[in-house]
Amino acid sequence: MTIDLIGKRALVTGGSRGIGRRLAQALHDAGAEVTIFYNSTDGEIVAQELRNGVGAAVHAVQCNVEKREDIQKAVQKTLELMDGRIDILINAAGINRRYYLDEFPMEEWDKVININLNAAVYCTQLVGRVMLEHGYGKIINLASMNSFVAAQRVGAYVASKGAIAQITKAFANEWGSRGIRVNAIAPGYIRTDMTQALQQDEKSYQDILKKIPLERWGTPDDLVGPVLLLASDASDYVNGIVMPIDGGYLTR
Repeated sequence: MTIDLIGKRALVTGGSRGIGRRLAQALHDAGAEVTIFYNSTDGEIVAQELRNGVGAAVHAVQCNVEKREDIQKAVQKTLELMDGRIDILINAAGINRRYYLDEFPMEEWDKVININLNAAVYCTQLVGRVMLEHGYGKIINLASMNSFVAAQRVGAYVASKGAIAQITKAFANEWGSRGIRVNAIAPGYIRTDMTQALQQDEKSYQDILKKIPLERWGTPDDLVGPVLLLASDASDYVNGIVMPIDGGYLTR
């Protein structure tokens, strides 16, 4: 089966930068009409760059996913822009904060949990209700290799991504029989702004590299194929998985 998203409508949270932006581009290149949620980045410029004058429309909706009222308004705006339908949802918005657990500031802990976990759950709930009305939907969450293992100084991130893996399975269990497929990808070490500090620390970079059988860090491009598969009808019998995309990191 060919992966073809022509005629589909997709929403990508955190779609203006990093992994989210690359996945939004991939969905559009495969034929989907796309809306991206953005916060501080100039989303309108990003949307123009993603579309590049060809193909289906790309929309930008400002949304601080830390605030539920923002999510509610942004989802409603997205539905207005895309004729009341969202076929694909990618929950890509995410942050990280680095502290040892004995000194982790609770306001920073709450921020990570709210953006990485609570926002994904609420957005899935709102968009899922529309998908359930239509009897069709593909939802892809961003878990992490830290859904399986726990690095140091990222306790809130680990907690949020462990929960993302489990809530993905819970949604898949409840909605699978109603036409909705809910899955997650679990990236390993990917070259993005979020991992910039680790990339620039030569010792940390080399220590991580030794644990990756493919002997390189990943890039957002490495996530495109798996995500397009999960977003397409080619994965109609795939539901509730958390797919590692880590160069084999978890095998060592």
